[in-house]
Amino acid sequence: MELISNILLIAGALGAAVYCIVLSRRLKKFNQLESGMGGAIAVLSAQVDELTKALEKAQSTANTSAEQLRTLTKRAEIGAEKLEIMLASLHDLPEPAPQDTTPEPRPAPTVPPEPVMTEAADAPKRPRVVRRRNRDNMEAAE
Repeated sequence: MELISNILLIAGALGAAVYCIVLSRRLKKFNQLESGMGGAIAVLSAQVDELTKALEKAQSTANTSAEQLRTLTKRAEIGAEKLEIMLASLHDLPEPAPQDTTPEPRPAPTVPPEPVMTEAADAPKRPRVVRRRNRDNMEAAE
């Protein structure tokens, strides 16, 4: 009986050794960085890091834009209040005095005299001179 139990014990140990060898090989293939799941996990980990950085950058940009929008909104509200005060002050102005609404007579249009044809009409025309302002001294409107 002892011999049978020893044989079964040796067979069990050999089976466990073969099972461990098979698992070891599969685990090595699984963890290879170039072709196995380890590579896929490494790539996904890098993508998660990149997305985290992009998300942080987008959040900071959104916060900056929101702050600028708040500032501009506050300035617009102040400007609107000033305009309302100005409009309200226009209602307090006195009515202008009525003016004479009769139209002034317009002078009759003058007809230019017809040009007299002379020998000078055949002469070549003089070139026209156009003078322009110096734009260096002018300020640009903002």
